[in-house]
Amino acid sequence: MLLIKDKRIEVAGVSLQYDRTPVLENIDLTVYDKDFLAITGPNGGGKTTLLRIILGLLPPLSGTVSFYRNGLEVPYLNMGYLPQKNAIDSRFPLTVSEVIFSGLMGEKRFLRPFTPEQRLRVEEALSLVGLERFAERPIGKLSGGQMQRVAIARALVNDPDILLADEPTGALDYNTGKQVLQI
Repeated sequence: MLLIKDKRIEVAGVSLQYDRTPVLENIDLTVYDKDFLAITGPNGGGKTTLLRIILGLLPPLSGTVSFYRNGLEVPYLNMGYLPQKNAIDSRFPLTVSEVIFSGLMGEKRFLRPFTPEQRLRVEEALSLVGLERFAERPIGKLSGGQMQRVAIARALVNDPDILLADEPTGALDYNTGKQVLQI
């Protein structure tokens, strides 16, 4: 039986330079449903830049990024993003749960509490990364590996179509890193 997978992201002829230094030149990449891809290369090789272009955080100098759902081109996909370095300032007075709730801010109604369904999704995200007992702990009291798991839960809580993770196992021990890759 032949399994046909749907195309989700297509990067075509993408180039970018900083100042006059080329970082990416004529990059083509197609991502299909259920793909698990690793982009490898040297430091400064443009891996993070490519992810930022796909996320729409950087415009390419040339080329296009297109998104697809059910075989049709769509203007965007619901994407989760786990940045290379933890973007959460551990000095900010937030709890683990509050950081994960922040991953749902795009769907929360202004000045309204989170819904019971959203609260359940935060609990599920905490469980997925094994941090249930840390839900009310201030983030400043976490280890680097625990902070990384909080960032992973935040990236997953909105049930993204696509998860883009830049060095997702950074700051994690071997067993936890393996668990994260299975998630």
